[in-house]
Amino acid sequence: MIEHLAQLARPVLNLPTIRMTRRNHGLEHATITILATRIRSLRMAGRSDAGGYYLLGDVPTEAVELAAREALRRMRAGERQLAIHPNCGTNLVTSALMTSLAAMIGLTGAERRAWFARLPLVMALVIAAGLISQPLGLSLQRHITTDGDPSDLEVLDIKRQEIRSPFSAEPLIVHRVRTRSS
Repeated sequence: MIEHLAQLARPVLNLPTIRMTRRNHGLEHATITILATRIRSLRMAGRSDAGGYYLLGDVPTEAVELAAREALRRMRAGERQLAIHPNCGTNLVTSALMTSLAAMIGLTGAERRAWFARLPLVMALVIAAGLISQPLGLSLQRHITTDGDPSDLEVLDIKRQEIRSPFSAEPLIVHRVRTRSS
């Protein structure tokens, strides 16, 4: 179903800005996957756009550069599954949407005083939605939000920045990985 939807959306998914963002999103996932094999207990988040991606987490810049270049090399060699990551925001949003809709459906038509009586139904629907949302989120990544084919994508440079926050004594380490693609 998602694959068919992606075929219908192909003209939009191939718009230059969206295509570049999807390629960068795939490379972001691949970079994090490779870093996780090298850095024990890696804690990292990412965000992609048409010009590259940001990695938030305290890792050495050299490690980010090596991982990004290896990720790109491996994806070009056919390891396109590196573009799919189980902790992607796509999966989180899919789960949140599916479980929220399930809860709303379970409570539809019930007066407020009857909500507690519907709890078993709502729980069953939310569990079912949670189970369905996992493969659905991965499929959305595979066909819509990432591109496992980097094509002519190239890493231009990587810059490290420390961001101070009034809410934390430790600075937030952010790496900007700039890329270029057609």
